[in-house]
Amino acid sequence: MLHPFEYRIRQDIVRAALPVGGSRLLLGVSGGADSMALLQVLAALQNDLSCTLVAAYIDHGLRPGETPDEWSCVRKAAALLGIECARLSVDVGAIAAAERLSLEHAAREARYRAFAELAGQWSTDLLAVAHTADDQAEEILLRLFRGGGGKALAGMRMRSGHIVRPLLGVRKRELLAYLADKGVGFCHDSSNDDRRFLRNRVRLDLLPLLESAYDPGVRAALLKTAANLGEDEDLLESLLAEQWAAAVEPYSPDADGPGACRLDRAAFRRLHPALQRRLLERLLWQLGTPARYRQILSLLAAAVSGQTGSELHLSCGLRVAVHRDHLIFSFPKGQGPWRGRLT
Repeated sequence: MLHPFEYRIRQDIVRAALPVGGSRLLLGVSGGADSMALLQVLAALQNDLSCTLVAAYIDHGLRPGETPDEWSCVRKAAALLGIECARLSVDVGAIAAAERLSLEHAAREARYRAFAELAGQWSTDLLAVAHTADDQAEEILLRLFRGGGGKALAGMRMRSGHIVRPLLGVRKRELLAYLADKGVGFCHDSSNDDRRFLRNRVRLDLLPLLESAYDPGVRAALLKTAANLGEDEDLLESLLAEQWAAAVEPYSPDADGPGACRLDRAAFRRLHPALQRRLLERLLWQLGTPARYRQILSLLAAAVSGQTGSELHLSCGLRVAVHRDHLIFSFPKGQGPWRGRLT
């Protein structure tokens, strides 16, 4: 018989139409409370959902004193549940130095690259991660600090491409109660106490302050805001999908190299500004270049009122040539930095 918490997660999976049933899932399991709960829940639902699980532990190389206990915790729990287990080590410090990233950013990049490598090795369809409602509240505040728009403030989704988040609707305290009921142990990641990291300060200092001094329901309010914006985002995405083909078409003569496309300026001008920004953001991501706010504004101005013959130089070697009726996005010398005009 399913534990009430397991039944609730099953209902959340069904309600969100997560494509878990019949899939092979790679589970990100760090040994912490959240991911150990994810492992236990999906193991309990494995037969019901006809899915196959592989527990994946990523060693970031940052806490060598804690890694053996974490790996042991994950490996033993997976063995008890009859689930395959995999481990992969990455050097986050080297990645941060080589790519000039913060440790937080480098750890995230390295982790998802490692998950992608393991997904290939184990032929899994989806990656399940253990983000909770508390993580969502923290993420919304962090995105607000960065000046995110509606799409950013909608927060994480239960499904983002091949990533699923079955625990996104539950609070940490509920998860801990479930682990206690099941008698499941877990490890504590000491880096979560390090206030040098902004996310930790938000979790340890800012959110408790907002709850105690301003509004005890601030987490629920943040989650409600994200849910409402998420519904708006779904509508905008469907509207954009209807207009995409009229505004964007492939454009790949040999001279422009791979990945080039053409944006019809007249069709673009007819779009609502919210859809214009969204289209440009998606276009940049599809071309493999960062969709930064300033770049989007520059492209918006070029598409609406840019002078014929002008040109924008964006990151990763992307050039945008302004013509009377359209913009041409291309990589004349491949996807890499270079200087100089097209003509």
